[in-house]
Amino acid sequence: MIPYSLLDLAPVPEGFTIADALGNTIDLAQHAESLGYHRYWLAEHHNMPGIASAATSVLIGRVAAATKTIRVGSGGVMLPNHAPLVVAEQFGTLATLFPDRIDLGIGRAPGTDMATARALRRTLQDADGFVQDVIELISYFGDDQADARVRAVPGAGTNVPVWILGSSLYGAQLAAHFGLPYAFASHFAPAALEQALEIYRRSFQPSASLQSPKFMLAINVFAAESDTQAQFLKTSVQQAFANLRSGQPGLLPRPVETLPASISPAMRENIDEALSCSATGSPESVKRQLAALLERYNPDEVILAGQIHDHQARKHSFEIAATAMNALM
Repeated sequence: MIPYSLLDLAPVPEGFTIADALGNTIDLAQHAESLGYHRYWLAEHHNMPGIASAATSVLIGRVAAATKTIRVGSGGVMLPNHAPLVVAEQFGTLATLFPDRIDLGIGRAPGTDMATARALRRTLQDADGFVQDVIELISYFGDDQADARVRAVPGAGTNVPVWILGSSLYGAQLAAHFGLPYAFASHFAPAALEQALEIYRRSFQPSASLQSPKFMLAINVFAAESDTQAQFLKTSVQQAFANLRSGQPGLLPRPVETLPASISPAMRENIDEALSCSATGSPESVKRQLAALLERYNPDEVILAGQIHDHQARKHSFEIAATAMNALM
């Protein structure tokens, strides 16, 4: 059985508020739990009007409190933005409050523009210390060492599972070297997926926490009762991508029958490539496309994403996806 999980950016749709978005996240997490989703991950982004998950660890705690069994974690925390000790204390606290339910996915990118990165006290040099930051972070979760000069309290002894997230070969190499599970951001940057996966599986070195490679594939899902309706829902994220790549991020747009003429053919091609790891359409179409992706990449887990403007339509999309995944087991 391939576990299937859900990645949520807490999107803020046009016409709604951040409070609405956070309420939608709680409702969606409870819905995902009822549907058998294995994990519910939230992502760190900053200075993005359409994304409400900037305070990722805070939102993880709220989601975990509102659910009972589903694992909750980050997909991910951008480690160079934070001191490893602070992250260890935050996730050590979460793991103490919600035992055996908390995951920590970490990434190397800033998750924002450089002006905001500077406001986060991050510099370009911070990413250069990523390897040492990973080593330091993991050490804080290990067995409590009373003689250590610095300890994570809470944190020590919690052994929070750490995942490496990435969209390049660097993350694959790092995850393989440390013997950590690896999640690839194929839902928005699939270009290096096949090469990164080959490197990770070939170079993997067993560790105390993981004896064999564990790869998670990220897939967008835009599902509805018909192919036409699903394509209509997908136009929200297509517009959002165009806005972001034009330097004008905003709220998640309402879906449209036809994409605006302001999105050039070149931009449309760029968006299509970014979203190529997707399953879009009716229940049967989504099932068929998911089956093809599973056969091609043979993941150990999948994590499904999908920013849809209407909350009820989004819940239904993930319900269709869960039914398809269960049918493929």
